[in-house]
Amino acid sequence: MTATMLDRPAVEDRASSLPLRLMLAPAGAAPALIDGAWWPRSRDLTAELPALTALLDPLWGRITRVTVNPTFWPVIPRKVPVAGHVVHVGWFKAEQDPHKLLLLSYTTGRWDLLVIPPETGPATAARLMAAATDPSQSLTASGLIQEAELFRIAAEADWDSTRETVWDSEGGHDSRRPASTPAEAVIDHLATPAEGM
Repeated sequence: MTATMLDRPAVEDRASSLPLRLMLAPAGAAPALIDGAWWPRSRDLTAELPALTALLDPLWGRITRVTVNPTFWPVIPRKVPVAGHVVHVGWFKAEQDPHKLLLLSYTTGRWDLLVIPPETGPATAARLMAAATDPSQSLTASGLIQEAELFRIAAEADWDSTRETVWDSEGGHDSRRPASTPAEAVIDHLATPAEGM
């Protein structure tokens, strides 16, 4: 399977004008802790799962079960209808990473997707998708989310530092401080032009 970011919706639904945000690990990659990343638009499994499973059914075999950790899903339906069949939904609190969606296919196997929080910004989501589909990565779903948060905090600190530097270079701090030059230098500087006259 090649890494894919879909530009068009997989099925017609309430969000038919919006693309399904999914990236999968490359085919033939060594087994990893995560098989891809999914960036749902909401925490509503009933609304989000049909498009995801309808797309994955032809790629991975019919998805029959999905499990989540209830930490970030306010409502977990027992069943979700998907084009021609029903997907059973379950949950595990202690056993499953809260940032992971587990998909089971009756005929083929199991896949784990990183669930990128819906409120995540596009740049962070893109970084998370790339990291989750990198065959050399060895972080768990929560590890990837923590790493992205640390990156965001560092970027904000760097941005604040850059703004501070620009502000300083434009006289921001100097306008609040008393002159740092000794009074004699100011007097000499003022006396010099007068002497030239």
